[in-house]
Amino acid sequence: MLSRRTALLAPLAQVVVPTTHAAAGKMTLSIHQNTSRAAGFRNSLEGWAKAGIKNVELTDNLLDQFLKTDDIAAARRVVSDLGLTPVSCASVLPDFWIPSPNRAAAMDTWKKRCEQFSSFGIPRIYCPAVTTRKVTADDYKAALDCIREGGEAAQQFKMVAMIEFARNSSFIATLTTSLKLMREAAHPNVHPMLDCYHFWSGLSKFEDLDLLRTGELAHVHFQDVPDIPRELLDNSTRLIPGDGISPLVRILQKLAEKGYSGALSVELFLPEFTQGDPFEVAQRIRAKAEGVMRQAQVLA
Repeated sequence: MLSRRTALLAPLAQVVVPTTHAAAGKMTLSIHQNTSRAAGFRNSLEGWAKAGIKNVELTDNLLDQFLKTDDIAAARRVVSDLGLTPVSCASVLPDFWIPSPNRAAAMDTWKKRCEQFSSFGIPRIYCPAVTTRKVTADDYKAALDCIREGGEAAQQFKMVAMIEFARNSSFIATLTTSLKLMREAAHPNVHPMLDCYHFWSGLSKFEDLDLLRTGELAHVHFQDVPDIPRELLDNSTRLIPGDGISPLVRILQKLAEKGYSGALSVELFLPEFTQGDPFEVAQRIRAKAEGVMRQAQVLA
């Protein structure tokens, strides 16, 4: 007999999303621009490239800072001249996946971000499932149209739309809720992503990973959790993979079993990272994160 959890998440037609160029079950290391955000768009990427990083995740806020004094073509040249591959990008829009009075403005911004980032050749874009208001049961029903609209808009720019669940969200805080809503919305261009920090520090369970369908997962954020009470955890307590207590090796092996062969994008918020030298930060991340990946036998 199917469990209630499994029954709620019955699969729809399987859609395979584009991945980075890695063998089946193998993954590549990436760094999210939030990790070196104080350095700015250019300096973060230059430091990481010097440290041997090949894959990066771009953010809307650092791009906006760069565009105050230069144009989008120059931003693309920074990336290409450094030999970097942008694998994903962020558009942070509160209430984007849920009806709100600012829905039209949020959709305009989403389309703008899709247009900007698609010009880099980026195949996927995500928005966190954060909200500024109290959520009701009816909001989950109305959210389905918002999810479809977001997926449709991204598809116009040949990008996959992704929803990032967040441990502190009053709307989508777990992998199970994320999967349930996306499958009910049934838009083939909207896919789940997994943030290891939100996953392991929040209300999700390891066995929830079994609910993923082969090829369904579009992207992964890669961090560790410190050994402190969960009540004290927040974004600022994220650690480099391998420095905490998350079962990252088991998680990566499960994701490989589910056919994931994309990027593992390290996103950190501690000042020692965000305000540190991007080259030195990337060296630390690469040594430790790739060590975890080798242990899990997923390093491409």
